[in-house]
Amino acid sequence: MRKQMLTATVAAACLGLSIGAAGAEENTTSIGGKAYFDLTNIDQKNDGTKAASSGMGVDVKRFYMSVSHGFDDMWSANLTTDFNYVSGDSETQVFVKKAYVQAKFSDAAVVRAGSADLPWVPFVEDLYHYRYVENTLIDRLKFGTSADWGVHFGGKVMDGMVSYAVSAVNGNGYKNPSRSKSVDLEGRVAVKPIKGVTVAADVYTGKLGQDTQGTSTANTATRYDLLAAYEHAMFNVGFEYFNAENFYAAAITTGPKDKADGYSLWGAVKPMEKVAVFARYDYAKPRKDTNSSLKDTYYNAGVSYEARKNVDLALVYKHEKVDGGNISTSNGTIGGTSNGKFDEIGVWSQVKF
Repeated sequence: MRKQMLTATVAAACLGLSIGAAGAEENTTSIGGKAYFDLTNIDQKNDGTKAASSGMGVDVKRFYMSVSHGFDDMWSANLTTDFNYVSGDSETQVFVKKAYVQAKFSDAAVVRAGSADLPWVPFVEDLYHYRYVENTLIDRLKFGTSADWGVHFGGKVMDGMVSYAVSAVNGNGYKNPSRSKSVDLEGRVAVKPIKGVTVAADVYTGKLGQDTQGTSTANTATRYDLLAAYEHAMFNVGFEYFNAENFYAAAITTGPKDKADGYSLWGAVKPMEKVAVFARYDYAKPRKDTNSSLKDTYYNAGVSYEARKNVDLALVYKHEKVDGGNISTSNGTIGGTSNGKFDEIGVWSQVKF
């Protein structure tokens, strides 16, 4: 039933697009982009042996190109591409990050059909401000992603004091639009009770795209997220917590069940205009049932400078330590039989246009 509802909603959105476009009096198109660059030195050791990823180099971690077209006040469409590096063929590959049709009925009701932002990760990124330096907590540890294919609904009420977002998606993430027998659901509610303060909660449930025809699934993935943040002209602080169950493919298809939890603390102070001093600390236990000794500790500290509008530079030191085995994070696979350490220092930059 959920799959039939998803199909019907997408079809209705596409039909509405053609009607709205035909009746539009004015068309507007905008092109933009965002890129994350870094020049750093990495020192990584797994079980005491230096890893091949160690050394000096330049990375372009993300390069988004976006085209948005507004048909009228209600209907619009967006296409955002990205690229990544595939070590198997030593080449970069361009892929679609977002591709959606949007119907904005009001500030309280916005519908998107296609690949679009999920409720949680982009929301936290906007409060954290340093996504170009590091992914936020669940994205860094691969317990969530920023976009997926499906139908997305969101909005704001009470002059923006309350915001919400709900997504019914395939569950494979934006890089994999393949279908499954059921849809995954994610929902978030956020409240700003006083100026500068944000509190939010989020829940995710589904099969992560593993529930395909002819394949049985033993378990269901769930994740609960909480956030509290405060933003001021001179400083900002934030706290994020997650609790997840069966949030990887093997736990869903064959088991055994597994749990994970973790938290992230971050803060930044602006001692002068265009300059900020920031730091962050993460701690997580990613395999509480199957490997209770496995834990991940991460922190960074740095100084950022707004070189000009839409150009940010940051001098940063990162450290990540994995004890009790190995895990895959946004910094690669860290650890081995017993432990691993990852240290990185350099300059990170964000360019928007």
